[in-house]
Amino acid sequence: MEDGIRLNKYLSEAGVCSRRQADKDIASGFVKVDGIVAELGTKVFDTSEVIYKGRKIKKQLSTVIYAMNKRIGQVCTSKEADKDSLFHETEFPERVVYVGRLDKDSSGLLLLTNDGDLANAIQKAKNHHEKEYHVRVNKDITEAFLTGMREGVPILDTVTRPCKVKKTGARTFSIILTQGLNRQIRRMCDHFDYRVVSLKRVRVLNVRLGDLRPGAYRKLTEEEEQELRRLVDKD
Repeated sequence: MEDGIRLNKYLSEAGVCSRRQADKDIASGFVKVDGIVAELGTKVFDTSEVIYKGRKIKKQLSTVIYAMNKRIGQVCTSKEADKDSLFHETEFPERVVYVGRLDKDSSGLLLLTNDGDLANAIQKAKNHHEKEYHVRVNKDITEAFLTGMREGVPILDTVTRPCKVKKTGARTFSIILTQGLNRQIRRMCDHFDYRVVSLKRVRVLNVRLGDLRPGAYRKLTEEEEQELRRLVDKD
């Protein structure tokens, strides 16, 4: 870092937050560099000491992306905020953040990373990134239900984007979404008087859950990470 890097990029690469959030926190005076309250555009060098909200930050030597099979009952929140936080049960070698939530009653694929920019890009609704789920409901599925789900459902003062839905059994279906509204699939099913019995996320972009056991995690393969970054970078 002979020429230094911008502070927002430094915080993002350290896994603290996205660049956009870093800009907000810098503007709010939450960041100091070498004892001085930082400004937008401040640069960080190898010898710099960065303090973020009272905590000393050290840039990660490398970024990492994990795939985890979240169990039912685990909560996507910070360790301090909830006794059921997934971070209570699982200790990661690096400080990572989850990329997109899964609610407490849902299971399946959760991505975690210390790359703030990547996490932010994956979660942006405007990028239309695919997420695939396997769902079981409480009664037999009709063609009217499938058609209604595909065409868009009025929930949360909006209408969901058209999506791909395929019946896989009398009471099961797969669905591919390109947005992530709060409890979206459950609300969509409720609209048609169906109740979700089980919901599992099996894919995010090119990353698949596979046979990862509940509660376990793995590092993405080099090929998976390269393809994931390619898909995100093209947006």
